[in-house]
Amino acid sequence: MRSTEYHITVTHGSLSIKVPRDLFYGPECEPVENKVNEFREMLKKRYPWLTDNGLDVFMRNARKEMLRVIDEETGGRTASKQMASKGKFDDAIKHLKEHLERDPEDADSWYTLGELLCKSGKVEEGYKAMNRGRALIEKNQ
Repeated sequence: MRSTEYHITVTHGSLSIKVPRDLFYGPECEPVENKVNEFREMLKKRYPWLTDNGLDVFMRNARKEMLRVIDEETGGRTASKQMASKGKFDDAIKHLKEHLERDPEDADSWYTLGELLCKSGKVEEGYKAMNRGRALIEKNQ
């Protein structure tokens, strides 16, 4: 589920700036180079005391915040899928379990957890997680 908010808020020192979400694309939140360059130029004009290094740090922080926001919006599934795609199944499973401790009614995340558990060889535990997700979906219909 994607937020209707078109910006994320990023803080740099005492400065808070709304950063357009469309500066980044894909599950890894890769920067869109021409949009990032335009945004950096706008920031330089508006805040002339920001150095190039300061802007680099700001843009790295903006990307991290965008990754965090997208992962939050997807119930931990985005980061978990990225970890799993790199073979880090234990980290992916841990990340989803942490999300599910905060939101135990997230059926989609239970199902994704089940898939990851099965792929990592924990089939019985995986089926239990998938069934929990399925039961939550049926409960909410």
